[in-house]
Amino acid sequence: MANIKSAKKRILVNETKAARNKAIKSRVKTCIKKVEAAIADKNAEAAKAALKVAVAEINRAGSKGVYHKNTCSRKISRLSKAVNGIA
Repeated sequence: MANIKSAKKRILVNETKAARNKAIKSRVKTCIKKVEAAIADKNAEAAKAALKVAVAEINRAGSKGVYHKNTCSRKISRLSKAVNGIA
């Protein structure tokens, strides 16, 4: 355990940020799973609706610094390609 006050604060701040990042990543993964489930069911309308939500969530995670911008682009591109494949 840290003895220095600033080190103790860093530990607390890092725990807070880790919890926030984990929640955001979990939300993104859930949205992606919903899109993939709609694709598996061959439901184009549901897939497009879920894609719209997922893209917004992925972009939000990117703007918060949880994901790198290229990672966000890659995730969105793969989902879009899959949705367009069933349409």
